Amino acid sequence: MAADTLAGKHAIVTGGARGIGAAIARAMAAAGARVTITGRDEAALAAAAQELGAASVVMDLARPASIRAAFEHAGPCDILVNNAGQAGSAPFGKTDEALWQRMLDVNLSGTFHCTQAALPAMLDAGWGRVVNVASTAGLVGYRYVAAYCAAKHGVIGMTRALALEVAARGVTVNAVCPGFTDTDIVRDAVANIVAKTGRSEDEARAQLAAGNPQQRLVQTDEVANAVLWLCLPQSGAMNGQSLAVAGGEVM
Repeated sequence: MAADTLAGKHAIVTGGARGIGAAIARAMAAAGARVTITGRDEAALAAAAQELGAASVVMDLARPASIRAAFEHAGPCDILVNNAGQAGSAPFGKTDEALWQRMLDVNLSGTFHCTQAALPAMLDAGWGRVVNVASTAGLVGYRYVAAYCAAKHGVIGMTRALALEVAARGVTVNAVCPGFTDTDIVRDAVANIVAKTGRSEDEARAQLAAGNPQQRLVQTDEVANAVLWLCLPQSGAMNGQSLAVAGGEVM
């Protein structure tokens, strides 16, 4: 891809210090965009920003006031990638109110507040891209993650509704839904499986990869490539879509 494909565009990537977010920020920068990454860990954020040549701003997705302040600091953007999120697991009967609310606050409400902060400038400019990094958990149900599934289903519903609202105004809104991806979240899941079942780490990773017909974990740059494609000027007809990046897993 040409290095100037997104020249002149400002991209904000939430949760951009590591994992999928860092891969997306790297892809945006390589395509010529000016990139701002956000996150809660100030030290990790600063280190990632230096490596990427990006700007950074500390932001807590669970606090709307923090989101508003961060977007005011970052300034108007042409591209918003709502990547930051958390995954918490528990059997439904043991899913307490705190876990339920945290999954909604971070994964769904955080996406809502970030999009509300970024959208007016896009509408004024007559061009914009919003990409929500959801999950295959937003397309199907998985055991022991009811709260996470509910939040990600909500993200996809919001994506589809907003896409229709802005369809004639030069802004597109889409979602990318990764399957199990080789990130900190999956590494935490592997550790949890090992601790609870006594399986080896390799066995736990194989269990998570088993739902992917390719029998492997998705890689972060594969998700980033899908996000980048949706942000291209040439991808303007892609709107209201939820793209599974999952090796052919049936949704």
